[in-house]
Amino acid sequence: MRNSWKIYMLALISFLVGTTQFSIVGMLDKIASSAGVSVSTAGQLITVFALGNAIGTPIVMIATAQMNQRKQLLMALIIILIGITATLSLPGFALLMVSRVILGLGTGIFIVTAYSLASKLAVPGKQGSAMSNVAMGFSSSLVLGVPLGRIIAVSYDWKTLFWGIGVLCLAAVIVVVKYIPVMDGEAAIPLSRRLDFLKQPQIAFTMGVTFFVFIGFSVVDTYITPFLAAAMPAMENRISAILLILGLGSLLGSRLGGFLADRIGILRTLLCAMAVQALALVLLNSVSGWIIGMILLLVVWEIAVWIFGPTQNFNLVSLAPEASSIALSLNSSFVQLGFAAGAGAGGISIRSLSILDIPWISAGSVMIAAAIAAVSIVRERSHTRSQEMM
Repeated sequence: MRNSWKIYMLALISFLVGTTQFSIVGMLDKIASSAGVSVSTAGQLITVFALGNAIGTPIVMIATAQMNQRKQLLMALIIILIGITATLSLPGFALLMVSRVILGLGTGIFIVTAYSLASKLAVPGKQGSAMSNVAMGFSSSLVLGVPLGRIIAVSYDWKTLFWGIGVLCLAAVIVVVKYIPVMDGEAAIPLSRRLDFLKQPQIAFTMGVTFFVFIGFSVVDTYITPFLAAAMPAMENRISAILLILGLGSLLGSRLGGFLADRIGILRTLLCAMAVQALALVLLNSVSGWIIGMILLLVVWEIAVWIFGPTQNFNLVSLAPEASSIALSLNSSFVQLGFAAGAGAGGISIRSLSILDIPWISAGSVMIAAAIAAVSIVRERSHTRSQEMM
């Protein structure tokens, strides 16, 4: 098999793996009903998944750095299979939470290893495109996985999707054994060195921006299905279609991020993306009852969030070109921590306020991110001026 096909195969498995993360967003209310818990409590399944991913992945990657990368892929898929088996067989909500931690860990290990492998399999000069293919496979799970989860949960049982993913993961294990060559692992970067990187003020500010933007995203995204059902009761049978439209918006945003960064600059793109997110969220309640207006604003919000994502990666690479891998891995952890905190904050707000109020929580978080970005820019410009005067 040609290496280009092996890269596409990794992208396809990444879609499968990503679906284990994003699909439950579309069926959160069904899971809550099945487990006998509230929707806000069920939302913590996303919190623990993200924590397992953010905290567990770097620790395991450091511990297994000497392992060849095919074995790392297989290890990740086996962990995912264990998580799926636990999801399907273990009774009780507490054990379902444990299964999500396991799935978060396996997903994180797989995606990190797949990125690295894709760059090694690519021909010289095409490494970026190879990694982009893996990223596209993973992000496509957001486009298709969420509405797919909703359709299956409504038509059958929510666990049906995980039966399908489990069977396909078994097939993926066989494919990886047969077609992925043995490749050496990368040199381990100690966790202390990764954390030392945060001592650089500009990097710390940038991670803070990432954290609060993705809190804002997770607050709404985690509870998007019950939010849509409450805000648009007449559209309850068409939620799957709305989720697909939002997913397509995320795909468009990912594409626009690089284009805008090249045209108007990285910082302007980031600031504009945050401003559009906050504005769309604030306006959302003002058009309550106008279904088309609400859907359009949600699409605009989704596009703006995913313009921010890749642009923030470009920003980090430009800030730390000599240590881009550390910066990007840290950013990935802060994205997942934002997911976790956002799901938790959304659950608390639903219990104490109303599910229709979550856009306000999200907008507030994005505004905090924008304020941190503004402070960082002012600080950096002041530092530059003082250096020029010396």
